[in-house]
Amino acid sequence: MTLKSLLMGAVATAALAPAAFAERGSDGEVSIIYWQAPSILNPYLSGGTKDIESSSLVIEPLARYNEVGELTAWLAAEIPTVGNGGVSEDLTTITWKLKDGLVWSDGSPVTSADVKFTADYCMNPEGGCAQLAKFDGVENVETPDAQTIVVTFNQPKPNPYGPFVGGQSPIIQAAQFADCTGAKAPECTDANFGPIGTGPFVVDEFRPNDVIQMSANPNYRDPAKPAFASLTFKGGGDAAAAGRSVLETGEFDYAWNLQLAPDVIARMEAAGKGVAIAGFGPLIERLEMNMTNPSPDLPAETRATVAEPHPFLTDINVRKALSLAIDRPLLVEVGYGQAGKVSCDLVPAPAMFASGDMHCATQDIDGAKALLDEAGWTDSDGDGVRDKDGVKLSILYQTSTNAVRQDFQALIKQWWNEIGVETELRNLDASVFFGGDPGSPDTFQKFYADVEMYANTFDGTDPQAYLSAYRCGNEPKPSSQWQGENINRFCDPEYDALIDELGRTGEIEKRAEIAIKMNNMLTKDTYTIVPLVHRGRVSAHANSLGGVKLNVWDSELWNVADWYRVD
Repeated sequence: MTLKSLLMGAVATAALAPAAFAERGSDGEVSIIYWQAPSILNPYLSGGTKDIESSSLVIEPLARYNEVGELTAWLAAEIPTVGNGGVSEDLTTITWKLKDGLVWSDGSPVTSADVKFTADYCMNPEGGCAQLAKFDGVENVETPDAQTIVVTFNQPKPNPYGPFVGGQSPIIQAAQFADCTGAKAPECTDANFGPIGTGPFVVDEFRPNDVIQMSANPNYRDPAKPAFASLTFKGGGDAAAAGRSVLETGEFDYAWNLQLAPDVIARMEAAGKGVAIAGFGPLIERLEMNMTNPSPDLPAETRATVAEPHPFLTDINVRKALSLAIDRPLLVEVGYGQAGKVSCDLVPAPAMFASGDMHCATQDIDGAKALLDEAGWTDSDGDGVRDKDGVKLSILYQTSTNAVRQDFQALIKQWWNEIGVETELRNLDASVFFGGDPGSPDTFQKFYADVEMYANTFDGTDPQAYLSAYRCGNEPKPSSQWQGENINRFCDPEYDALIDELGRTGEIEKRAEIAIKMNNMLTKDTYTIVPLVHRGRVSAHANSLGGVKLNVWDSELWNVADWYRVD
């Protein structure tokens, strides 16, 4: 089977309405809590899930993925395919048509110019776009009329559904962001905190790292939706408090990412106020190994950039030894139970794109020690910390503040100490760590540490854009406002060649083969990324909230327009 043959057929046009709504705003208020608080409402300036998903209430893409991973038209009239003429026979162009009558929340028309502007905004070479990989291979975007967008790629693109697809790549209003391009992008606070959108809600007030107050979009395209007149999006706290607020006290209607031990969730559910919901997508908890030097002694313009290689993590033997020392089955047991699986893959799902190679599943402390010995990393001065040529294996290991992650840190520090690696732990407020503030020293993009731990995922069921993030030059750096998805600063021309090969390959089995090879280059071949746990998404909603469909392939809030109050 080829991807082109799939493009010949129909794509999902899901009917999303779960029940008849009386009228827009008839169900009062809905309240959502994310214990990682949003810091911006522009996903092009932040790769944090909290920012992408809160933004999805307001700004929307041309198409997105539904709860079973099917591509579904959203602002577009239909999904372009070869069969309907929307994708060219040579696979170099895709033509999108907007739905008729679309308007922004301010009442002005949505046109193809807004879509083109969005592409230009992200691809501006003087700016830093957190979602640049979505536009990999885009040569130009043309607008022959107000409803039509033609995207041309620099080579045949069997999977052309990158730009403007999914919660990571929504359309922004050209008029609002006209003076916010390039290096000015982070400076446009009003636009970044209150984007004008097409989604079911509009922003009334945004207090970064705290709360967002929203109200129903009076110009939303379905006159009966949303059912709720207002929405409160609370951020901050921790996963336990968020879970209790829905499952025990009933204070909130929806709680995201209950990163808690299974028995803790079960005790909360016993209160009878709500229900936990779970599903496995491609979410992977991992360690990123910094290939650059984060030392504060370096000049600000070169610190944690490719100009300064890391003093010891550039040695694959060190990275592999750190991986060998980890007991992943114990991490799953301690942190996730049935909501976690041991994985050695960066892309653990869908199954056809996962290597399934379990090389990392068994802890090997002795093997890690032997590997370091052979590489010349020994404890020359007897202080318990290995060194070589005057460089000590001393690691700053950071992550966001969360009970499960701090448990993981404590265990991993113990195992690394056993092999002679000194480890300092650091945890940061999730709202800051996953924020996109280019002035903050504490973001995961800036990576002012040796190792950091987090989880992320990708829109849809094809990992092409996700794997393309690790292209040379796509790393965060001062010239990109510290935006970029190549977090560990990996660079290999052979890997870049595979990105291009994947982009032009249509046969699905061959695409899977290439993707697995790329996965292995990042993981077991180089250990620049060290996967830990394939995590299920676990969230919760009140018994009184209807219409919720957990989506592990896109924003969890993808169908909030269809939520309603159950009497």
